[in-house]
Amino acid sequence: MAERQRRRTAGGTVVAAGLVVCVGLGAGGCSGGATADAAPPADPVDTLHRAADSLVAAGSSRARTSMEMATGGTRVTIRGEGGYDFRRQLGRLRVLLPQDPAGTVEHRPITELLAPGALFMKNRGAGVPADKWVRVDTGTLADGNLVTGGATDPFAAAEVLRGTRTATYVGTTELAGTRVRHYRGTADLAAAAKDASKGGTRSLAAAAKGFATARVPFDVYLDEQGRIRKVRHRFSFVNGQHKGTVAVASTTLLFDFGAPVDVRLPKAADIYAGRIAE
Repeated sequence: MAERQRRRTAGGTVVAAGLVVCVGLGAGGCSGGATADAAPPADPVDTLHRAADSLVAAGSSRARTSMEMATGGTRVTIRGEGGYDFRRQLGRLRVLLPQDPAGTVEHRPITELLAPGALFMKNRGAGVPADKWVRVDTGTLADGNLVTGGATDPFAAAEVLRGTRTATYVGTTELAGTRVRHYRGTADLAAAAKDASKGGTRSLAAAAKGFATARVPFDVYLDEQGRIRKVRHRFSFVNGQHKGTVAVASTTLLFDFGAPVDVRLPKAADIYAGRIAE
């Protein structure tokens, strides 16, 4: 940790693994605009570098996620809800896919288990038995699973901030009854990967190479303990089908810190090893 701190102070649709994924609206908003604070906090960049560590200190929380993408005149939103254990870097989300454009097909919710370097999905879709899980190595995904699963891993969302290059303090506001400080800035995914936890390094490094740009604009809201209450990233990736750049907005809300989170990863026998239908 000391070494990490020293380094800091020194310086439209996507199809992945056959899952159609899109981008997220903020699952919630702030009441009113940010107001100037008479006593601004310490250096915003350093504060945001330490935001992920504050979550580890908190232990766990409940989470809501949302992704939204607008392309070709169509806007698609995917929402998720669950909990995350920041000390073990394990999470469980229930992800709701949008209806088909015609509105005739209603998708079953997908259960996602998040773990360092891996994403497990149940109710993955056609060709996968109902009692089986699909496992994806997030280090092999072009986006490091910041977008693929339809929900950004909450700890990965926090670790993106380890790569904060520029940041400004906007002011204080209120979010779900909690007084928070609003920061706006830009992070670099390659820098974040170098300072990330062991479990997050490969995924963030993959995203730095796979996205259209490694620069990620963000807005984040921290409480008095420095914990993230809301973070909204704007990712940019290349849509291989249409050979164009697509903007993705991913929002993560964290609340109810300390809530118990029970995540049990599937046994090898419960993981589907067959071909996944596209």
